[in-house]
Amino acid sequence: MAETTITLSETTLARLQELARWAGVSLSEALDRAVKDQYDKNFWDAVNAGYATLRADPVAWAEVEAERKLWDNTLMDRLDPSERWAENGDVLPPAEQERTS
Repeated sequence: MAETTITLSETTLARLQELARWAGVSLSEALDRAVKDQYDKNFWDAVNAGYATLRADPVAWAEVEAERKLWDNTLMDRLDPSERWAENGDVLPPAEQERTS
């Protein structure tokens, strides 16, 4: 793990300490989580903005929808629609599938 020294304002340090206390983690872990949360938020905001731009263009959005319809034909190719899976991805035996239906 790389170590870098950064300067934090007193307010930011106090907030980071409070985040760490709330979560019961170290300052380093609290900072890691805060950065990850902010990164994820920015990432999904950008994804959503991209889709909003795409949807605003009727021609481009129609192309996306047409491609989705093509892919819809592949979703259940030769699969049993009543088949159920365990959390680990394994197919459940028929007796267990009946209990989850």
